[in-house]
Amino acid sequence: MQHLITGGAGFVGCNLAHALLSRGEPVTILDNLSRSLTPLNLEWLKQQQGARLRFVHGDIRDAGAMRTAIQGHDVVHHLAGQVAVTTSVKDPRADFEINILGTLNVLEAARLSARPPVVLFASTNKVYGNMETAAIDEQANRYSYRNLPQGIAETQPLDFHSPYGCSKGAADQYVRDYARIYGLRTVVFRQSCIYGPRQFGVEDQGWAAHFVIAALLDRPLTIYGNGKQVRDMLYIDDLIRVYLAALDNIDQASGQIYNIGGGMQNTLSIWSEFRPILENLIGRTIRFDQSDWRPGDQLIYVSDIRKAARELRWQPQVAVRDGIVRLVDWVRENKSAFQSSKATGSSNA
Repeated sequence: MQHLITGGAGFVGCNLAHALLSRGEPVTILDNLSRSLTPLNLEWLKQQQGARLRFVHGDIRDAGAMRTAIQGHDVVHHLAGQVAVTTSVKDPRADFEINILGTLNVLEAARLSARPPVVLFASTNKVYGNMETAAIDEQANRYSYRNLPQGIAETQPLDFHSPYGCSKGAADQYVRDYARIYGLRTVVFRQSCIYGPRQFGVEDQGWAAHFVIAALLDRPLTIYGNGKQVRDMLYIDDLIRVYLAALDNIDQASGQIYNIGGGMQNTLSIWSEFRPILENLIGRTIRFDQSDWRPGDQLIYVSDIRKAARELRWQPQVAVRDGIVRLVDWVRENKSAFQSSKATGSSNA
């Protein structure tokens, strides 16, 4: 299969491209390289894969460029997007243009292609908003659901909070509806916290990598809220496995939405529980400040991943502590890149 990855120089995109190319499958990545340090991912891919990788410097907001880029591909992995809530609050128009208009351009290019490809879309748990109807208990080090032992299922009502929630939610629904209205084979993945090597995390996106980078460089951290916020964490290799599982089961997966994360067995509170693990791995105390809650922050989000397990025969394989160890090792090996640059949270569009 011929694969096109939008945002292919980003964290998820470059890992996916590497995995596909290593299987011998042709890959084109499209990226505008607007996010700091993504050129390092592109260079790494070129070193690893050489001439087998095809790169297109392009932007999903350019409808004509997308029409050209998508032609001849069997699968489009639509990963490009504006990825940060805080950035969306500062510049909602750019957030709209990248996430909604950009996604429409991808879908239209796919629909009008001579051979319409499968479209896999990286959505987000933020489409569920703050989930005010979910009863939450506060414990010593974390929040927990009172009546949701498996977490949030795909039947949870949508409730878009923040411009980012609105733009990703609208794009999510466009992708789903193109399967219903036009018969395009699309799959939506509402993703929780994805982490792993080649993630140049910053304060407002990629928090696990951001914490690791700051801790190893002895840079001060700011924790927003009380640090008890809980997330289910999914290692990058497991995310790639579910993408491939969807392709292997596309007749079942087409038109479907899947909540994808580490599930209940891979949860951590973002500071109360993550911090001692990280301090143990780096061998010292981490400096940090605390600040007010940020808009749209969820006290707890844990994916109910049973639908993906049932229909795609997929389960996470990398335990969260093991994944954190791998992430810390990768940041240690690449400290020089982080010392010479301060990444920004802009998009891979």
